[in-house]
Amino acid sequence: MSLSREHAADLSPETVVVAAGRPERGHDQPVNPPIVLSSTYFGTGALSDADRGYGRYANPTWDPFEEALAQLEGAELPGLLYASGLAAVSSALSLLPAGGVLVMPSHSYAGSLVMASELAAKGVLELRTVDIADTEAVKAQLAPADGKPANMLWIESPTNPMLGIADVRALTAAAHDAGAIVVTDNTFSTPLVQQPLELGSDVVLHSVTKYLAGHSDVVLGALVTSNPELRSELLHHRIIHGAIAGPFEAWLALRGLRTLALRIERSQASAMTLAERLRAHPRVESIRFPGLPDDPGHERAKSQMKGFGSILCIQVAGDGNRSGAEAADEVVRALQLWIPATSLGGVESLIERRRRHTAEPLSVPDNLVRMSIGIENVEDLWSDLEQALKALDS
Repeated sequence: MSLSREHAADLSPETVVVAAGRPERGHDQPVNPPIVLSSTYFGTGALSDADRGYGRYANPTWDPFEEALAQLEGAELPGLLYASGLAAVSSALSLLPAGGVLVMPSHSYAGSLVMASELAAKGVLELRTVDIADTEAVKAQLAPADGKPANMLWIESPTNPMLGIADVRALTAAAHDAGAIVVTDNTFSTPLVQQPLELGSDVVLHSVTKYLAGHSDVVLGALVTSNPELRSELLHHRIIHGAIAGPFEAWLALRGLRTLALRIERSQASAMTLAERLRAHPRVESIRFPGLPDDPGHERAKSQMKGFGSILCIQVAGDGNRSGAEAADEVVRALQLWIPATSLGGVESLIERRRRHTAEPLSVPDNLVRMSIGIENVEDLWSDLEQALKALDS
């Protein structure tokens, strides 16, 4: 690649998202990497790890994105692309030994929780869920006085959808003391806002579908690590389980990555504006956004994040005519600009009542609405929200 990791370390992330993953410079060479559509590669003799060999092992179209993500996360090794975020979750969980102990946030991405719970039900692993924002509670689960220590700590910060903030430095140190590896889902923050490897994590996970690709048109996942042994295990899992990315999707994700800095800058600023206005609205029972000074995770987020993200959650207040959940559904249905849909991190603003998903933990309030702020004009977004909330009084 034209941009080395050493050079990338001297540049701002806003520059790296544009410059990373470009082809080597040369007369009449393309500015963008090509899409390679091939299921196999020429070769004779014994295959080595340096050989591509077969389309399930490698594809040149993956390389630019995997290198760009490594540079953004400050990793010493290229990342690994997967067919989806959950494929990456599955690969990360494969690092656990048989019957190993996994400590996971009780409020996590529902897919991760469901997968871990199903594996626990089959006896593949032991699952301990905990409030990731409660540092002492997490430490107690990592090394309980009357039980075996954990093998893996799974961190989300901010959590999905409750936006709890973990003390990543303290928790990674405690996990390593207990002999556990640490996997951090960095989907909500992106490497422009938070770099878990610098905070001590061993593996960083992304649903590339979300902010990194950024246009709600691909489904991909990724893992990044600086540990050669862990990467080798993860790569082997990807090859054997076949959870590989399509070359066209990989190319689209790299194209989407080019505008990440601009999208994050705009969406974070709009999220702060909307959070400040929503906190004062009579129809908003409560709000979670780490950028608000009185949010429980505000100070911790300030210490480890370069911003506060672009996701906020509100609980819609009910009244004598309807429950909070019913009121939340009415608000979502009344919106004209916001798109009622799951997922997040795209250029468009998405909104949904999370408990409409049966897999969502029951501890998530049934009137909680998660909002993914896009790049539209913030006044247009506010006007649409305001009219939908006002409609509850009609």
